[in-house]
Amino acid sequence: MTGVPVAIAYDFDGTLAPGNMQEHAFLPKLRLDIGAFWKRANALAEEQQGDPILTYMHRMLAEAANADIPMRREDWAAHGAGISLFPGVVSWFDRVNAAGAVRGLAVEHYVISSGLRELIEGTPIRQHFRAVFASGFLYNASGAAVAPAIAVNYTTKTQYLFRINKDALDLADNKAVNAYQPQDQRRVPFPNMIFIGDGDTDIPCFRTVKEMGGHSIAVHPADDADRAERTRKLIDEGRVHCAVPADYREGSAIESRVFAVLDLLAARARVMQA
Repeated sequence: MTGVPVAIAYDFDGTLAPGNMQEHAFLPKLRLDIGAFWKRANALAEEQQGDPILTYMHRMLAEAANADIPMRREDWAAHGAGISLFPGVVSWFDRVNAAGAVRGLAVEHYVISSGLRELIEGTPIRQHFRAVFASGFLYNASGAAVAPAIAVNYTTKTQYLFRINKDALDLADNKAVNAYQPQDQRRVPFPNMIFIGDGDTDIPCFRTVKEMGGHSIAVHPADDADRAERTRKLIDEGRVHCAVPADYREGSAIESRVFAVLDLLAARARVMQA
């Protein structure tokens, strides 16, 4: 790709797909009550004073073991293929890339999610992401998941914005993300970033991107008035620039907003080059 680099980073659950990704295929396959599953996972976190992300991952492995269901990478991907997406998401990335290209911009897409990278791997949109930063598992020699390898929670999400900023995408390399790098040498400056999320767990990313000169967008289900009101409060609190329905179809509010930001970035690039 050629052009000025622009990064759009997305939360996943509630942003690109309705609800929690585990509820689309994994929990139904194991015939688990969704509410009871989350209650047990959260109770374990409270009892053990642990990270709720780690405890839900532990519960997923425990429930799969109880059901004698192997959880290899290909099994997770099969579950991920059952994830439903918001309207227009499948064609969204090509449309945004094309809009960026005509403006002299090279748009890249990233996921920063507390959900599972293994499930995201199975979705039809995985091919569009340069990197997926999400929670994930360790695997044994037989290829089965045995324990959490990484947990991405609402505070650690901001780390990945800096990885995008510095092009430090290798999670095993902590030196690159912490190394000093002059602002003018960073691959994707924060003003060239857009972050799209849906709620409270995205607030650190919303604020970081917005305060560093980028653009933050909150989304909500189009038919959920309560969620719409909650996301609008994020505007009043100075956390995001706008709140729009999670409808990514051509001509939608989010498309208009993102295209307007691309116009701004293209104009800024022309001014800087003049």
